[in-house]
Amino acid sequence: MLDASTIEFVEQHRNEDVRMLALQAKRYPGVDMREAVAQIEGWQHACDKLPAWADTKGIIYPPKISMEQCSSEHTARYKASLVGGKRFADMTGGFGIDFSYMSRGFDEAFYIERNEKLCEIARANFSLLGLDHATVINGNSEDVLASLPQLDWIFVDPARRDGDGRKVVALSDCEPDVVRLEEQMSAKADNIMIKCSPMLDITLACRQLKSVEAVHVVAVNNECKELLFVLRHNNSCGCSIHCVNILKDGMQQFVFAQADEASSAIAYSNGVGKYLYEPNSAIQKAGCSRVLAERFGIKKLHANSQVYTADNLVPDFPGRVFEVVEVLGFSKADIKKAQALQKANITVRNFPESVQQLRKRLKLADGGDCYIFATTLADERKVLVICKKEK
Repeated sequence: MLDASTIEFVEQHRNEDVRMLALQAKRYPGVDMREAVAQIEGWQHACDKLPAWADTKGIIYPPKISMEQCSSEHTARYKASLVGGKRFADMTGGFGIDFSYMSRGFDEAFYIERNEKLCEIARANFSLLGLDHATVINGNSEDVLASLPQLDWIFVDPARRDGDGRKVVALSDCEPDVVRLEEQMSAKADNIMIKCSPMLDITLACRQLKSVEAVHVVAVNNECKELLFVLRHNNSCGCSIHCVNILKDGMQQFVFAQADEASSAIAYSNGVGKYLYEPNSAIQKAGCSRVLAERFGIKKLHANSQVYTADNLVPDFPGRVFEVVEVLGFSKADIKKAQALQKANITVRNFPESVQQLRKRLKLADGGDCYIFATTLADERKVLVICKKEK
């Protein structure tokens, strides 16, 4: 842990450039400059990602990689809203962000982590955060599991890097192997939550895991952050998919039953209507184009895109909505019309050119109130949809 001189230095210099501070070690012989810089860098990172922790005096931050990999406050709070009961165990404690929020809904909570230094940090931080009901256990989660009492919830966030530090996605490649441990965990707790990479194939994971009751696809400000698989012992009611997009001013939610996607009809538009709809990233990841189109009465532009259209304005659509101003092709006259805009926000969906290539071709600066969707219609026509944003 930090000595008094280093703690004082961190408090006095935490708003400064860490690169400049690192070069001034000789000026402060009584300060562990390497540790001080790490703590200042951690605090600065936490100001955006973990504001409540950043506001708590004395919090100790882990190495940079742990800060980069830990949950944000937004996603941790969302997970906490899904759980509750008497006893809880986090099998892969890490920096303890998820644990610190999720454990508050329980009378007794167990933080399990095989890294001894992270356990030391957790003990110190949990005391500052008022988590007096927390027990910190330094050990391998698989070994510790058998010794725990019966639990209401188990949370596990498998490490998504192999022994060589390379990123992995498949459940069986992560550590611990939750597919192999599912039966053992289910014997210890009625409910299990598994946090996974947003790159994971949801359908495949639901086949590999036996008792998936729900999948939560979580995005923050339209960036997909994580998948949460909720397993309930002996579940036989099928699986629901919860698409969540956490925004600065609220939350977009879309829920559907996995079986409904296969049974829903999909309609394709012959052209572009008065409005254009692009669902948020959580919905796009969930792959629910049929249910979405049916529920909101919109039509898809093409089988290979996630852009929809309708002649009516759909209230509370979970994504971006645009009013169509004009639809252009790629004749010389149409290209001239597009170039006359001078400035536009360009989005490419199911289109052979990149944004950079198209921007160069149209000679348009970035920004402004005009939006252009370059996309392909159901009849394979390539078009430029000129729009203005509704929301």
